[in-house]
Amino acid sequence: MSVLTLSIILFVLLFVFLGSGLWVALSLLAVGMSAMMLFSDAPLGLVMATTIWGHGNSWALAALPLFIWMGEILFRSRLSEDMFTGLAPWMNRLPGQLLHVNIFGCGIFAAVSGSSAATAATIGKLSIPELSKRGYPEKMVIGTLAGSATLGLLIPPSIILIVYGVATEQSIARLFVAGILPGLLLVSLFVGYVALWGVMNRGSLPAEGTRYTLREKLYHSRRLLPVIGLIAGVIGSIYAGIASPTDAAAVGVVLALVMSWSSGSLTRQSFFEGLMGAMVTSCMIAFILAGASFLTVAMGFTGIPRLLAEWIGGMGLSTYTLLAALTVFFVIMGCFLDGISVVVLTTSVIMPMVLKVGIDPLWFGIFVVIVVEMSQITPPVGFNLFVLQSLTGRNILTVARAALPFFLLMLVALAIIVAVPEIVTFLPENM
Repeated sequence: MSVLTLSIILFVLLFVFLGSGLWVALSLLAVGMSAMMLFSDAPLGLVMATTIWGHGNSWALAALPLFIWMGEILFRSRLSEDMFTGLAPWMNRLPGQLLHVNIFGCGIFAAVSGSSAATAATIGKLSIPELSKRGYPEKMVIGTLAGSATLGLLIPPSIILIVYGVATEQSIARLFVAGILPGLLLVSLFVGYVALWGVMNRGSLPAEGTRYTLREKLYHSRRLLPVIGLIAGVIGSIYAGIASPTDAAAVGVVLALVMSWSSGSLTRQSFFEGLMGAMVTSCMIAFILAGASFLTVAMGFTGIPRLLAEWIGGMGLSTYTLLAALTVFFVIMGCFLDGISVVVLTTSVIMPMVLKVGIDPLWFGIFVVIVVEMSQITPPVGFNLFVLQSLTGRNILTVARAALPFFLLMLVALAIIVAVPEIVTFLPENM
């Protein structure tokens, strides 16, 4: 049987399982079992048990529930209110005015949550009613929030980068640091677009009459100091080599609890709700990773990744052609699956091709995350679209149209990091 036929059979089988409503993790396990039973003589039970235990027994993976818990704590705190109060005085004189609060607010919350959906919900629940009340165009309010919330996937500590690091055996600390400059690049592109739109559409923006002195701006900004300290402590300790991602995550949880307690938002109920939310999300991701690890090993027994890598190598595709094809592939996959599932489903097959053409796996991780970001605001299953749909009451196509300019800006960012890969690799090489 040819490698193409074998790949198609397993791919169709996977989508049959997923389409029937079977959990992603169970679908991955089922496809792996089918592959081994049909195309290998290896002992199925022994391989499954040793693979799942070996990949689950990982100290690097301990950072995952801790960072998720940190985000859950801050999600239930007054952080969004503090950020709006602290950022608004600095933004109301810029072209685009308070629309920039969505971008910078999402950027800051992304640096403490690691989740794009949590970022959209946390910033959106305050900024959407506030900006709508002030008369800002709904399309731009939704668009800035949809695009900027995806920064939760890229700016460290990113949950999806931890998943990619575990799945591909890359350093999570280096992946975190590699995401900093691309994240700032996206923020700059979003801010530039909103400023340009603001200059060209001055009549569509309300008049922000309040003027603040420098002293008043600094006074309001005091409420940003705790979260900036938390970001600096977590990311700075990783970059400086003082702490591993797991150690930094543990410190981040403690600091998040202190912040929440000092603001008066930490109660017995919010503590246990955050803990349970983190446990449910962590178990879901760990279960998916267990299924993905077994599927990866099963694919190795079938020889599909090696044969596909040889096939791609024999086609003589250039690096740029392969990256263009993978961009389209990942965006299409992201239309139907969440980002974590896309990463764990594809790495076992795609990584050998990537390595075959000489692409740096660290750089490729950031590339994948930006493409997955794009899919988060692509219908029909863009998760951020669902979050904003629930916050605004608009249909999903209206939200998707508002997010389209930011989808295109992410495409521009992707082209920039392809043309200048040092944007991704400079900081990791200088850790």
